[in-house]
Amino acid sequence: MVNKKRIIGLLFFAVLFIFSWCLMWKTFRVTPSGNLKIATKVWSDFAATIPLIRSFSLGSNFPPQYPLFSGPPIKYHFIFFWAVAILEKAGVGLDWALNSLSALSFFALLLAIYFLAKELFKKRFVSVLSCILFLFNGSLSFLEFFKKHPVSLHTPLEIINNNTFPSFAPYDGSNLVSAFWSLNIYTNQRHLAFAYAAFLLFILLIYRAHKKTDRLSLNKSLILGILIGFFPFIHLGVFVMMGLSLLILFLLFGNIRKKLFLIALVSAIVALPQIIYMGNSNLTNFFHPGYLIDSPTALSFIKYWFFNLGLVSVLAPVGFILAKREQRKVFLSFIAFFVIGNLFRFSSEIAANHKFFNLFVIGANMFAAYSIYRLWKYKTLGKVVAMFYVFIMTLSGIIDIFPIKNDVYAEIKDGNNNEVEQFIINNTPKDSVFLNALYIYDPASLAGRKIFLGWPYFPWSAGYDTDERLKLLKNILQSSDLAQICSLLKIGGVDYIEIQNPTSIEGVKINYDFFEKNFKEIYFSKEVNIRIYDTVLSCNKL
Repeated sequence: MVNKKRIIGLLFFAVLFIFSWCLMWKTFRVTPSGNLKIATKVWSDFAATIPLIRSFSLGSNFPPQYPLFSGPPIKYHFIFFWAVAILEKAGVGLDWALNSLSALSFFALLLAIYFLAKELFKKRFVSVLSCILFLFNGSLSFLEFFKKHPVSLHTPLEIINNNTFPSFAPYDGSNLVSAFWSLNIYTNQRHLAFAYAAFLLFILLIYRAHKKTDRLSLNKSLILGILIGFFPFIHLGVFVMMGLSLLILFLLFGNIRKKLFLIALVSAIVALPQIIYMGNSNLTNFFHPGYLIDSPTALSFIKYWFFNLGLVSVLAPVGFILAKREQRKVFLSFIAFFVIGNLFRFSSEIAANHKFFNLFVIGANMFAAYSIYRLWKYKTLGKVVAMFYVFIMTLSGIIDIFPIKNDVYAEIKDGNNNEVEQFIINNTPKDSVFLNALYIYDPASLAGRKIFLGWPYFPWSAGYDTDERLKLLKNILQSSDLAQICSLLKIGGVDYIEIQNPTSIEGVKINYDFFEKNFKEIYFSKEVNIRIYDTVLSCNKL
Protein backbone atom coordinates (compact mmCIF):
# COMPACT_ATOMS: atom_id res chain seq x y z
CA MET A 1 0.00 0.00 0.00
CA VAL A 2 1.36 3.43 -1.00
CA ASN A 3 2.02 5.75 1.90
CA LYS A 4 0.49 9.04 0.69
CA LYS A 5 2.10 11.12 3.45
CA ARG A 6 5.51 9.75 2.50
CA ILE A 7 4.99 10.57 -1.18
CA ILE A 8 3.79 14.10 -0.33
CA GLY A 9 6.83 14.55 1.92
CA LEU A 10 9.21 13.44 -0.84
CA LEU A 11 7.50 15.77 -3.30
CA PHE A 12 7.90 18.64 -0.83
CA PHE A 13 11.61 17.90 -0.51
CA ALA A 14 11.90 17.68 -4.30
CA VAL A 15 10.34 21.14 -4.61
CA LEU A 16 12.78 22.50 -2.04
CA PHE A 17 15.71 20.99 -3.95
CA ILE A 18 14.55 22.36 -7.31
CA PHE A 19 14.00 25.78 -5.75
CA SER A 20 17.51 25.73 -4.25
CA TRP A 21 19.04 24.71 -7.56
CA CYS A 22 17.19 27.36 -9.57
CA LEU A 23 17.95 30.10 -7.02
CA MET A 24 21.70 29.64 -7.27
CA TRP A 25 21.86 29.09 -11.04
CA LYS A 26 19.73 32.17 -11.67
CA THR A 27 22.40 34.45 -10.23
CA PHE A 28 25.64 33.09 -11.73
CA ARG A 29 26.73 31.06 -14.73
CA VAL A 30 29.50 30.72 -17.27
CA THR A 31 28.62 31.40 -20.91
CA PRO A 32 29.37 28.82 -23.64
CA SER A 33 32.28 31.03 -24.72
CA GLY A 34 33.74 30.97 -21.20
CA ASN A 35 32.82 34.39 -19.83
CA LEU A 36 31.38 34.99 -16.37
CA LYS A 37 27.72 35.96 -16.39
CA ILE A 38 26.90 37.57 -13.04
CA ALA A 39 23.51 38.87 -11.92
CA THR A 40 23.69 42.53 -10.96
CA LYS A 41 22.41 41.88 -7.44
CA VAL A 42 25.42 39.65 -6.69
CA TRP A 43 27.87 41.73 -8.72
CA SER A 44 29.40 43.44 -5.71
CA ASP A 45 29.90 40.42 -3.45
CA PHE A 46 31.16 38.24 -6.29
CA ALA A 47 33.95 40.77 -6.86
CA ALA A 48 35.36 39.31 -3.62
CA THR A 49 34.04 35.75 -3.99
CA ILE A 50 35.65 34.93 -7.34
CA PRO A 51 39.15 36.20 -6.45
CA LEU A 52 39.01 34.12 -3.27
CA ILE A 53 38.09 30.97 -5.19
CA ARG A 54 40.63 31.63 -7.92
CA SER A 55 43.42 32.25 -5.39
CA PHE A 56 43.13 28.54 -4.57
CA SER A 57 42.20 27.09 -7.97
CA LEU A 58 44.53 29.07 -10.26
CA GLY A 59 46.91 30.61 -7.76
CA SER A 60 48.94 29.45 -4.80
CA ASN A 61 47.44 30.71 -1.56
CA PHE A 62 48.88 28.75 1.32
CA PRO A 63 49.24 29.80 4.08
CA PRO A 64 46.01 31.61 3.15
CA GLN A 65 45.99 35.36 2.59
CA TYR A 66 43.05 37.54 1.63
CA PRO A 67 43.60 37.85 -2.14
CA LEU A 68 42.33 41.46 -2.18
CA PHE A 69 44.81 42.51 0.51
CA SER A 70 48.10 40.70 0.00
CA GLY A 71 50.55 40.07 2.81
CA PRO A 72 48.87 39.49 6.20
CA PRO A 73 47.18 36.19 7.15
CA ILE A 74 43.59 35.86 6.02
CA LYS A 75 40.94 37.21 8.39
CA TYR A 76 38.01 35.87 6.40
CA HIS A 77 36.49 32.38 6.62
CA PHE A 78 37.46 30.64 3.41
CA ILE A 79 36.86 26.86 3.58
CA PHE A 80 33.67 26.85 1.48
CA PHE A 81 35.41 28.74 -1.31
CA TRP A 82 38.45 26.50 -1.03
CA ALA A 83 36.12 23.51 -1.61
CA VAL A 84 34.73 25.24 -4.72
CA ALA A 85 38.30 25.84 -5.89
CA ILE A 86 39.16 22.16 -5.47
CA LEU A 87 36.33 21.29 -7.87
CA GLU A 88 37.40 23.94 -10.38
CA LYS A 89 41.00 22.77 -10.18
CA ALA A 90 39.77 19.22 -10.89
CA GLY A 91 38.20 20.43 -14.13
CA VAL A 92 34.65 21.29 -13.04
CA GLY A 93 33.38 24.57 -14.50
CA LEU A 94 33.34 27.46 -12.05
CA ASP A 95 29.56 27.81 -12.32
CA TRP A 96 28.98 24.10 -11.68
CA ALA A 97 31.47 24.07 -8.83
CA LEU A 98 30.05 27.13 -7.08
CA ASN A 99 26.36 26.66 -7.85
CA SER A 100 26.21 22.96 -7.03
CA LEU A 101 27.82 23.41 -3.60
CA SER A 102 25.68 26.50 -2.97
CA ALA A 103 22.45 24.73 -3.96
CA LEU A 104 23.26 21.66 -1.89
CA SER A 105 24.08 23.89 1.10
CA PHE A 106 20.84 25.83 0.75
CA PHE A 107 18.86 22.61 0.40
CA ALA A 108 20.64 21.24 3.48
CA LEU A 109 19.59 24.36 5.38
CA LEU A 110 15.96 23.82 4.41
CA LEU A 111 16.17 20.18 5.50
CA ALA A 112 17.76 21.23 8.79
CA ILE A 113 14.93 23.71 9.41
CA TYR A 114 12.36 21.05 8.61
CA PHE A 115 13.80 18.32 10.82
CA LEU A 116 14.64 20.58 13.79
CA ALA A 117 11.07 21.95 13.78
CA LYS A 118 9.73 18.41 13.49
CA GLU A 119 11.90 17.22 16.37
CA LEU A 120 10.76 20.10 18.54
CA PHE A 121 7.03 20.07 17.84
CA LYS A 122 6.39 16.61 16.29
CA LYS A 123 4.12 18.19 13.66
CA ARG A 124 4.73 18.21 9.89
CA PHE A 125 2.51 21.28 9.68
CA VAL A 126 5.01 23.22 11.80
CA SER A 127 7.98 21.84 9.84
CA VAL A 128 6.56 22.75 6.44
CA LEU A 129 5.42 26.19 7.60
CA SER A 130 8.83 26.87 9.17
CA CYS A 131 10.43 26.29 5.76
CA ILE A 132 7.87 28.51 4.02
CA LEU A 133 8.36 31.34 6.52
CA PHE A 134 12.10 31.09 5.98
CA LEU A 135 11.82 31.25 2.18
CA PHE A 136 9.34 34.16 2.21
CA ASN A 137 10.43 36.63 4.87
CA GLY A 138 7.90 38.19 7.23
CA SER A 139 9.17 41.77 7.26
CA LEU A 140 6.79 44.62 6.49
CA SER A 141 8.72 45.77 3.42
CA PHE A 142 5.56 45.15 1.38
CA LEU A 143 4.27 48.44 2.82
CA GLU A 144 7.09 50.23 0.97
CA PHE A 145 6.16 48.39 -2.20
CA PHE A 146 2.54 49.50 -2.00
CA LYS A 147 3.61 53.09 -1.36
CA LYS A 148 5.25 53.04 -4.78
CA HIS A 149 2.65 50.76 -6.37
CA PRO A 150 -0.80 51.47 -4.89
CA VAL A 151 -3.08 48.44 -4.77
CA SER A 152 -5.04 48.04 -8.00
CA LEU A 153 -6.03 45.45 -10.58
CA HIS A 154 -2.47 45.72 -11.90
CA THR A 155 -0.88 44.75 -8.56
CA PRO A 156 -0.19 41.07 -9.44
CA LEU A 157 1.57 42.10 -12.65
CA GLU A 158 3.50 44.84 -10.84
CA ILE A 159 4.74 42.26 -8.34
CA ILE A 160 5.68 39.77 -11.05
CA ASN A 161 7.53 42.42 -13.11
CA ASN A 162 9.22 44.07 -10.14
CA ASN A 163 13.03 44.20 -10.32
CA THR A 164 14.00 46.12 -7.18
CA PHE A 165 13.72 45.25 -3.51
CA PRO A 166 11.10 47.50 -1.84
CA SER A 167 13.40 48.07 1.14
CA PHE A 168 17.18 47.87 1.20
CA ALA A 169 18.32 49.71 4.32
CA PRO A 170 20.85 51.03 5.08
CA TYR A 171 22.01 51.08 1.44
CA ASP A 172 18.90 52.77 0.01
CA GLY A 173 19.16 55.76 2.34
CA SER A 174 16.35 54.60 4.62
CA ASN A 175 16.64 53.38 8.19
CA LEU A 176 13.69 51.05 8.49
CA VAL A 177 13.46 47.59 6.87
CA SER A 178 16.94 46.24 6.23
CA ALA A 179 18.34 44.56 3.11
CA PHE A 180 19.05 41.30 4.91
CA TRP A 181 15.73 39.47 4.92
CA SER A 182 15.41 38.46 1.28
CA LEU A 183 17.11 35.40 -0.22
CA ASN A 184 19.58 37.82 -1.78
CA ILE A 185 21.88 37.29 1.20
CA TYR A 186 22.16 33.59 0.36
CA THR A 187 22.82 34.16 -3.33
CA ASN A 188 25.51 36.71 -2.39
CA GLN A 189 27.05 34.98 0.64
CA ARG A 190 27.27 31.47 -0.76
CA HIS A 191 28.92 30.04 2.36
CA LEU A 192 26.21 31.22 4.77
CA ALA A 193 23.61 28.50 4.14
CA PHE A 194 26.13 25.73 4.80
CA ALA A 195 27.15 27.31 8.12
CA TYR A 196 23.53 27.77 9.23
CA ALA A 197 22.66 24.20 8.23
CA ALA A 198 25.55 22.91 10.34
CA PHE A 199 24.42 25.02 13.30
CA LEU A 200 20.85 23.70 13.15
CA LEU A 201 22.13 20.13 12.86
CA PHE A 202 24.28 20.78 15.93
CA ILE A 203 21.22 22.00 17.89
CA LEU A 204 19.21 19.00 16.67
CA LEU A 205 21.85 16.53 17.86
CA ILE A 206 22.18 18.19 21.25
CA TYR A 207 18.42 18.36 21.74
CA ARG A 208 17.99 14.68 20.80
CA ALA A 209 20.74 13.75 23.25
CA HIS A 210 19.08 15.79 25.99
CA LYS A 211 15.73 14.11 25.31
CA LYS A 212 17.53 10.72 25.23
CA THR A 213 16.24 10.13 21.70
CA ASP A 214 19.82 9.63 20.65
CA ARG A 215 22.83 8.77 22.79
CA LEU A 216 25.68 11.28 22.86
CA SER A 217 28.63 8.93 23.31
CA LEU A 218 32.17 9.92 24.12
CA ASN A 219 33.26 9.36 20.52
CA LYS A 220 30.37 11.42 19.16
CA SER A 221 31.20 14.22 21.58
CA LEU A 222 34.84 14.24 20.48
CA ILE A 223 33.91 14.25 16.79
CA LEU A 224 31.34 16.99 17.30
CA GLY A 225 33.89 19.07 19.21
CA ILE A 226 36.47 18.66 16.42
CA LEU A 227 33.94 19.60 13.72
CA ILE A 228 32.83 22.70 15.61
CA GLY A 229 36.48 23.55 16.20
CA PHE A 230 37.07 23.94 12.46
CA PHE A 231 34.38 26.60 12.15
CA PRO A 232 36.54 29.73 12.48
CA PHE A 233 37.83 28.90 8.99
CA ILE A 234 34.33 27.85 7.81
CA HIS A 235 32.31 30.74 9.25
CA LEU A 236 33.66 32.73 12.18
CA GLY A 237 30.32 34.32 13.08
CA VAL A 238 28.55 30.97 13.26
CA PHE A 239 31.42 29.62 15.35
CA VAL A 240 30.74 32.42 17.86
CA MET A 241 27.05 31.49 17.85
CA MET A 242 27.86 27.82 18.37
CA GLY A 243 30.02 28.74 21.35
CA LEU A 244 27.27 30.91 22.81
CA SER A 245 24.73 28.12 22.34
CA LEU A 246 27.02 25.61 24.01
CA LEU A 247 27.22 27.89 27.05
CA ILE A 248 23.44 28.35 27.23
CA LEU A 249 22.67 24.67 26.70
CA PHE A 250 25.36 23.74 29.23
CA LEU A 251 23.39 25.74 31.80
CA LEU A 252 19.99 24.36 30.75
CA PHE A 253 20.65 20.70 29.85
CA GLY A 254 21.97 19.31 33.12
CA ASN A 255 21.76 15.66 32.08
CA ILE A 256 24.39 16.04 29.32
CA ARG A 257 26.43 18.81 30.91
CA LYS A 258 29.66 16.80 31.00
CA LYS A 259 29.42 15.95 27.31
CA LEU A 260 28.73 19.58 26.43
CA PHE A 261 31.77 20.66 28.41
CA LEU A 262 33.88 18.12 26.52
CA ILE A 263 32.54 19.37 23.18
CA ALA A 264 33.32 22.96 24.16
CA LEU A 265 36.82 22.06 25.37
CA VAL A 266 37.75 20.10 22.23
CA SER A 267 36.32 22.75 19.90
CA ALA A 268 38.25 25.49 21.72
CA ILE A 269 41.52 23.55 21.41
CA VAL A 270 40.98 22.95 17.68
CA ALA A 271 39.79 26.52 17.01
CA LEU A 272 42.50 28.39 18.92
CA PRO A 273 45.27 28.10 16.27
CA GLN A 274 42.84 29.30 13.59
CA ILE A 275 41.78 32.29 15.67
CA ILE A 276 45.41 33.17 16.42
CA TYR A 277 46.26 32.90 12.72
CA MET A 278 43.36 35.13 11.67
CA GLY A 279 44.31 37.71 14.30
CA ASN A 280 42.18 40.53 15.62
CA SER A 281 39.94 42.71 13.47
CA ASN A 282 41.10 46.11 14.77
CA LEU A 283 37.64 46.74 16.16
CA THR A 284 36.72 49.96 17.90
CA ASN A 285 33.43 50.58 19.70
CA PHE A 286 32.77 46.89 20.34
CA PHE A 287 29.76 47.92 22.41
CA HIS A 288 27.27 49.23 19.85
CA PRO A 289 23.66 49.10 21.08
CA GLY A 290 20.81 49.34 18.61
CA TYR A 291 22.32 47.70 15.52
CA LEU A 292 21.36 49.97 12.55
CA ILE A 293 19.10 52.25 14.59
CA ASP A 294 20.36 55.82 14.82
CA SER A 295 20.33 57.06 18.44
CA PRO A 296 18.13 54.19 19.61
CA THR A 297 15.32 54.72 22.10
CA ALA A 298 12.85 52.17 23.43
CA LEU A 299 10.23 53.39 20.95
CA SER A 300 12.54 53.44 17.91
CA PHE A 301 13.87 49.98 18.86
CA ILE A 302 10.36 48.47 19.03
CA LYS A 303 9.33 50.19 15.79
CA TYR A 304 12.45 49.05 13.93
CA TRP A 305 12.13 45.42 14.90
CA PHE A 306 8.39 45.28 14.37
CA PHE A 307 8.84 46.48 10.80
CA ASN A 308 11.76 44.08 10.24
CA LEU A 309 10.21 41.01 11.85
CA GLY A 310 6.54 41.70 11.17
CA LEU A 311 4.06 39.34 12.83
CA VAL A 312 6.89 37.00 13.79
CA SER A 313 7.69 39.53 16.55
CA VAL A 314 4.25 38.76 18.03
CA LEU A 315 3.61 35.13 17.12
CA ALA A 316 7.05 33.80 18.13
CA PRO A 317 6.63 34.97 21.75
CA VAL A 318 3.11 33.47 21.74
CA GLY A 319 4.57 30.19 20.47
CA PHE A 320 7.22 30.39 23.18
CA ILE A 321 4.50 30.67 25.84
CA LEU A 322 2.46 27.83 24.34
CA ALA A 323 5.48 25.56 23.95
CA LYS A 324 6.66 23.03 26.49
CA ARG A 325 9.50 23.75 28.87
CA GLU A 326 12.12 21.75 26.95
CA GLN A 327 11.17 23.41 23.66
CA ARG A 328 11.57 26.84 25.22
CA LYS A 329 15.12 26.02 26.26
CA VAL A 330 16.12 25.61 22.63
CA PHE A 331 14.65 28.97 21.69
CA LEU A 332 16.73 30.69 24.36
CA SER A 333 19.82 30.09 22.23
CA PHE A 334 18.20 31.91 19.32
CA ILE A 335 17.01 34.75 21.55
CA ALA A 336 20.60 35.19 22.71
CA PHE A 337 21.64 35.98 19.10
CA PHE A 338 19.03 38.73 18.95
CA VAL A 339 20.32 40.24 22.20
CA ILE A 340 24.01 39.96 21.28
CA GLY A 341 23.46 41.36 17.79
CA ASN A 342 21.74 44.41 19.25
CA LEU A 343 24.46 45.09 21.81
CA PHE A 344 27.83 44.43 20.17
CA ARG A 345 29.59 44.65 16.82
CA PHE A 346 31.84 41.84 15.63
CA SER A 347 33.32 43.40 12.49
CA SER A 348 34.18 46.85 11.18
CA GLU A 349 30.80 47.02 9.46
CA ILE A 350 27.93 46.92 11.96
CA ALA A 351 25.54 45.77 9.20
CA ALA A 352 27.41 42.43 9.21
CA ASN A 353 25.60 41.66 12.47
CA HIS A 354 22.70 40.58 10.26
CA LYS A 355 24.13 37.04 10.52
CA PHE A 356 22.99 36.91 14.15
CA PHE A 357 19.51 38.12 13.26
CA ASN A 358 19.03 35.84 10.27
CA LEU A 359 19.76 32.83 12.44
CA PHE A 360 17.54 34.19 15.21
CA VAL A 361 14.66 34.53 12.73
CA ILE A 362 15.04 30.89 11.64
CA GLY A 363 14.40 29.83 15.23
CA ALA A 364 11.67 32.45 15.76
CA ASN A 365 9.87 31.22 12.63
CA MET A 366 9.55 27.74 14.14
CA PHE A 367 7.78 29.09 17.21
CA ALA A 368 5.64 31.43 15.09
CA ALA A 369 4.70 28.40 12.96
CA TYR A 370 3.72 26.58 16.15
CA SER A 371 1.45 29.51 17.11
CA ILE A 372 -0.26 29.31 13.73
CA TYR A 373 -0.64 25.53 14.09
CA ARG A 374 -2.42 26.01 17.43
CA LEU A 375 -4.61 28.69 15.88
CA TRP A 376 -5.41 26.42 12.91
CA LYS A 377 -7.01 23.93 15.29
CA TYR A 378 -9.73 26.40 16.31
CA LYS A 379 -12.36 25.44 13.73
CA THR A 380 -13.19 27.67 10.74
CA LEU A 381 -12.43 31.06 12.29
CA GLY A 382 -9.03 29.88 13.49
CA LYS A 383 -8.19 28.56 10.04
CA VAL A 384 -9.21 31.84 8.37
CA VAL A 385 -7.14 33.92 10.79
CA ALA A 386 -4.20 31.52 10.42
CA MET A 387 -4.29 31.79 6.62
CA PHE A 388 -4.45 35.59 6.87
CA TYR A 389 -1.42 35.61 9.17
CA VAL A 390 0.54 33.37 6.81
CA PHE A 391 -0.34 35.64 3.89
CA ILE A 392 0.91 38.73 5.76
CA MET A 393 4.03 36.86 6.92
CA THR A 394 5.00 35.78 3.40
CA LEU A 395 3.88 38.73 1.25
CA SER A 396 7.18 40.61 1.50
CA GLY A 397 9.09 37.44 0.69
CA ILE A 398 6.91 36.77 -2.35
CA ILE A 399 7.57 40.31 -3.60
CA ASP A 400 11.31 39.90 -2.89
CA ILE A 401 11.58 36.78 -5.06
CA PHE A 402 10.87 38.66 -8.29
CA PRO A 403 13.81 41.12 -8.17
CA ILE A 404 16.02 38.02 -8.12
CA LYS A 405 14.04 36.30 -10.87
CA ASN A 406 13.96 39.45 -13.04
CA ASP A 407 17.57 40.42 -12.48
CA VAL A 408 19.78 41.15 -15.48
CA TYR A 409 23.40 40.12 -15.99
CA ALA A 410 26.76 41.71 -16.40
CA GLU A 411 29.35 39.76 -18.36
CA ILE A 412 33.06 39.62 -17.59
CA LYS A 413 35.63 38.28 -20.00
CA ASP A 414 37.32 35.26 -18.48
CA GLY A 415 39.58 32.41 -19.49
CA ASN A 416 40.75 32.49 -23.10
CA ASN A 417 38.63 35.59 -23.76
CA ASN A 418 40.64 37.72 -21.32
CA GLU A 419 44.09 38.22 -22.83
CA VAL A 420 45.54 39.99 -19.77
CA GLU A 421 44.35 37.22 -17.46
CA GLN A 422 45.80 34.58 -19.78
CA PHE A 423 49.17 36.31 -19.93
CA ILE A 424 49.31 36.45 -16.13
CA ILE A 425 48.36 32.77 -15.80
CA ASN A 426 50.98 31.67 -18.32
CA ASN A 427 53.85 33.99 -17.45
CA THR A 428 53.85 34.72 -13.71
CA PRO A 429 54.33 32.48 -10.65
CA LYS A 430 51.12 31.39 -8.94
CA ASP A 431 52.04 33.10 -5.67
CA SER A 432 52.75 36.47 -7.33
CA VAL A 433 51.48 39.73 -5.87
CA PHE A 434 50.21 42.43 -8.22
CA LEU A 435 49.80 46.11 -7.56
CA ASN A 436 46.49 46.11 -9.39
CA ALA A 437 45.09 48.35 -12.11
CA LEU A 438 41.44 47.76 -11.20
CA TYR A 439 39.64 47.63 -7.86
CA ILE A 440 37.17 44.91 -8.87
CA TYR A 441 37.47 41.96 -11.26
CA ASP A 442 41.10 42.81 -11.93
CA PRO A 443 42.74 40.41 -14.44
CA ALA A 444 45.28 39.39 -11.82
CA SER A 445 42.44 38.46 -9.43
CA LEU A 446 40.69 36.43 -12.12
CA ALA A 447 44.03 34.70 -12.72
CA GLY A 448 44.24 33.70 -9.06
CA ARG A 449 47.03 36.08 -8.10
CA LYS A 450 46.88 38.17 -4.95
CA ILE A 451 46.52 41.91 -5.42
CA PHE A 452 47.78 44.77 -3.31
CA LEU A 453 44.45 46.45 -2.61
CA GLY A 454 41.07 45.45 -3.98
CA TRP A 455 37.93 47.50 -3.49
CA PRO A 456 38.64 48.85 0.03
CA TYR A 457 35.18 47.95 1.37
CA PHE A 458 35.97 44.22 1.19
CA PRO A 459 39.26 44.17 3.16
CA TRP A 460 38.04 46.94 5.47
CA SER A 461 34.96 44.94 6.45
CA ALA A 462 37.22 41.92 7.07
CA GLY A 463 39.29 43.97 9.53
CA TYR A 464 42.31 45.16 7.51
CA ASP A 465 43.82 48.65 7.69
CA THR A 466 42.85 49.87 4.23
CA ASP A 467 43.67 53.53 4.94
CA GLU A 468 47.35 52.76 5.47
CA ARG A 469 47.42 50.46 2.44
CA LEU A 470 45.81 53.12 0.22
CA LYS A 471 48.43 55.65 1.30
CA LEU A 472 51.16 53.20 0.36
CA LEU A 473 49.52 52.54 -3.03
CA LYS A 474 49.32 56.27 -3.77
CA ASN A 475 52.93 56.81 -2.74
CA ILE A 476 54.06 54.10 -5.14
CA LEU A 477 52.01 55.23 -8.13
CA GLN A 478 52.45 58.98 -7.71
CA SER A 479 56.15 59.11 -6.87
CA SER A 480 58.90 60.02 -9.35
CA ASP A 481 61.71 58.66 -7.21
CA LEU A 482 62.73 55.19 -8.40
CA ALA A 483 64.63 54.31 -5.23
CA GLN A 484 61.67 55.30 -3.06
CA ILE A 485 59.22 53.36 -5.21
CA CYS A 486 61.38 50.24 -5.16
CA SER A 487 61.72 50.49 -1.39
CA LEU A 488 57.94 50.75 -1.02
CA LEU A 489 57.39 47.85 -3.43
CA LYS A 490 59.70 45.70 -1.35
CA ILE A 491 57.84 46.65 1.82
CA GLY A 492 54.54 45.77 0.12
CA GLY A 493 55.86 42.50 -1.29
CA VAL A 494 54.81 43.51 -4.82
CA ASP A 495 56.14 41.43 -7.75
CA TYR A 496 54.34 43.12 -10.64
CA ILE A 497 52.69 46.46 -11.30
CA GLU A 498 49.59 46.77 -13.46
CA ILE A 499 48.83 50.23 -14.78
CA GLN A 500 45.82 51.25 -16.84
CA ASN A 501 45.67 54.59 -18.61
CA PRO A 502 43.46 56.26 -17.56
CA THR A 503 43.26 54.69 -14.12
CA SER A 504 39.89 53.80 -12.61
CA ILE A 505 41.26 54.03 -9.06
CA GLU A 506 39.90 57.23 -7.59
CA GLY A 507 42.18 59.81 -6.05
CA VAL A 508 45.35 58.50 -7.72
CA LYS A 509 47.36 60.49 -10.26
CA ILE A 510 49.83 58.16 -11.95
CA ASN A 511 53.04 59.41 -13.55
CA TYR A 512 52.70 57.21 -16.63
CA ASP A 513 55.82 58.51 -18.38
CA PHE A 514 57.95 57.77 -15.33
CA PHE A 515 56.92 54.11 -15.21
CA GLU A 516 57.41 53.68 -18.97
CA LYS A 517 60.96 55.06 -18.76
CA ASN A 518 62.08 53.41 -15.52
CA PHE A 519 60.28 50.06 -15.27
CA LYS A 520 60.65 46.90 -17.32
CA GLU A 521 57.45 46.40 -19.30
CA ILE A 522 56.65 42.72 -19.89
CA TYR A 523 53.18 43.07 -21.35
CA PHE A 524 50.88 45.60 -22.97
CA SER A 525 47.21 45.15 -23.90
CA LYS A 526 45.91 47.51 -26.57
CA GLU A 527 42.37 46.32 -25.91
CA VAL A 528 42.14 47.56 -22.31
CA ASN A 529 45.31 49.72 -22.26
CA ILE A 530 46.90 47.85 -19.37
CA ARG A 531 50.67 47.58 -18.98
CA ILE A 532 52.41 45.13 -16.68
CA TYR A 533 55.86 45.89 -15.22
CA ASP A 534 58.22 43.45 -13.52
CA THR A 535 59.34 45.05 -10.26
CA VAL A 536 62.26 42.67 -9.70
CA LEU A 537 63.81 43.34 -13.11
CA SER A 538 63.17 47.05 -12.68
CA CYS A 539 64.55 47.46 -9.19
CA ASN A 540 67.55 45.12 -9.38
CA LYS A 541 69.46 47.69 -11.43
CA LEU A 542 69.60 50.07 -8.46
